[in-house]
Amino acid sequence: MKYYENMVEMGCFSRSELAKALQLGDNTAATILQQYQKKGYIERVRHNFYVAISIENKQPILSRYGIGSRLFPDASVSHHSAFEVYGYANQVFYEVYVMTGSRFKDFEYDGITFRRVSPKGTVQTEIIGGVRVTGVEQTVIDSINDVDKIAGLEELLRCLDLIPTLNEEKLLFTLNEYQNGFLYQKTGFILKHFRESYGLSDAFFRICADRIPKSDRYLTKEHIGYVYHPEWRLMAPKDINTVINKGVDYHAAL
Repeated sequence: MKYYENMVEMGCFSRSELAKALQLGDNTAATILQQYQKKGYIERVRHNFYVAISIENKQPILSRYGIGSRLFPDASVSHHSAFEVYGYANQVFYEVYVMTGSRFKDFEYDGITFRRVSPKGTVQTEIIGGVRVTGVEQTVIDSINDVDKIAGLEELLRCLDLIPTLNEEKLLFTLNEYQNGFLYQKTGFILKHFRESYGLSDAFFRICADRIPKSDRYLTKEHIGYVYHPEWRLMAPKDINTVINKGVDYHAAL
């Protein structure tokens, strides 16, 4: 157990990171990793990436979110997983979304699937409990952009309903990084239903409206019962509150 405390302090690490931290050669580090893995002191998360295991409870030292945010130097927990970290999630998924410029295939560790999301421009991040996560405003815009791929409209709206306030300058910064008129269109429509609780100004919604494309769109791919909202040139639920309050039965109330 000579190096166990060092590994606990590091939390998770690659072979090269361990070798550098302990001032060891690569071959020596590889041997130690093999020995400690066999003894149950560490576990392999994915190729060349390990996490220290608690001797007391035999569980990983780091949470799923801590592991995700340490996969790469630029990695941050994003989308619904970030909402979970902030405490704004309606449900907890068996997935962790990781925003990083480094490519990796989805992989599973300890019953959790880790999925990569490609960043768009400069990403706003925060450190919450030692976990690097996308900022709240960044998370909101990312989630609206990927609503059909991650979580879905109902869960997204329920998450948004838990957020106390938003900084519109940070929202606009992220929107500008995307450079996507349809995203302004969706964001304006959705956030207008939360404008009072978030404290968003008329100017914010004018900016969103000014960038609406010259074509009508559907808010999501699933659009049964949607109605037309001329202000946003968008086919969407008649009432966002109905979606939040009615849950899985919201289509019946549109």
